[in-house]
Amino acid sequence: MKHLLHIIFTVLVVLSFSSCYNYKSIGLLQENKSLPVYAREDYSDYKICVNDEIIFRLITTDETISKLISPNQSVNTNQMISYRVYPDGTVDIPFLNRVQVKGLTINEAENLLKKEFREIIPDAEVKLSIANKSFTVIGEAGTGVFPVYKDKLTIYQALAMSGDLKLSGDFRHVKILRAEEGKTEILEFDIRPASVIESKYYYVYPNDIIYVQRASSSFFKVNNYSSFLGLISSSLSLLFSVLYYIKL
Repeated sequence: MKHLLHIIFTVLVVLSFSSCYNYKSIGLLQENKSLPVYAREDYSDYKICVNDEIIFRLITTDETISKLISPNQSVNTNQMISYRVYPDGTVDIPFLNRVQVKGLTINEAENLLKKEFREIIPDAEVKLSIANKSFTVIGEAGTGVFPVYKDKLTIYQALAMSGDLKLSGDFRHVKILRAEEGKTEILEFDIRPASVIESKYYYVYPNDIIYVQRASSSFFKVNNYSSFLGLISSSLSLLFSVLYYIKL
């Protein structure tokens, strides 16, 4: 009986140290030396991909030409006509031959279209944007497709939009699936260290997929100490009941 009690006591002590989440395992922006240190990396502008939907606005002093070429201009971008980037990387803009835009940044594509339009409209200015800018979140951080509402959207802002990381998530192995030049790259990183800021994992781009898998250790953990105390009290109650019936 003493041996059994000793084993049970040992198990309870181990559980007391391992059953609750702590700052080291789930805290963000840590300066802990045991965590990875990620190098700083300059932000790279998004490059247009196949199947992107482009919205363009033509600006010229000639209102007749402007309305003829770009009749869909509107303050509300949801009401504007978009133009899909074809598999060959081109986009079909009214009154222009197909223009190769795949692999260009928005600024580079604007300059290219402006150059094309100025062959027929000397004072033409062009403004471009991507209509279908969104990212996807799956796993232990919520699930859904969310808009990239601004440039330089950070991983923290993206996860906050999806509902934040669940405590059961694997903070050590967050993955971003990113399509570049026809290939999908998997970026895996530990989201806890402060060095994530300004690293290559910091910014979320259109079409990114953020995946947070469930931590294998989460099965044995509880969210807070009140839950843990409830678990312990239930276990002790069961233990005493078993011992009582054994004595009988």
